[in-house]
Amino acid sequence: MLILKIFRRPEWDAFRKAGETLGAPVDLADGYIHFSTPAQVTETAAKHFASESDLVLVAVDPDRLGADLKWEPSRGGALFPHLYRPLRLSDVVWDKSLPLGAVGHIFPEGVL
Repeated sequence: MLILKIFRRPEWDAFRKAGETLGAPVDLADGYIHFSTPAQVTETAAKHFASESDLVLVAVDPDRLGADLKWEPSRGGALFPHLYRPLRLSDVVWDKSLPLGAVGHIFPEGVL
């Protein structure tokens, strides 16, 4: 299973340029990079990016992250993946646009 991270386009562009990132402002504030599973990502998009259209969905293989990835309780007690180190471009399996449609974000085929 891949884990997923949603970036705003400027965050993604900065990450690509630098080769690594500590994440978005919420990640910096919390001290780790927030990820979602495929089962969690639609709720994450709706809750945190409801009106944002120029987003990038990034997939990461959790096995590449080693012991720096922790599964911790969050929304409703569900376990969410949190990364306690910079995310490197080499960790990314793929990236895809995540546009906003009339009734929510349009996820790439086969992701959910």
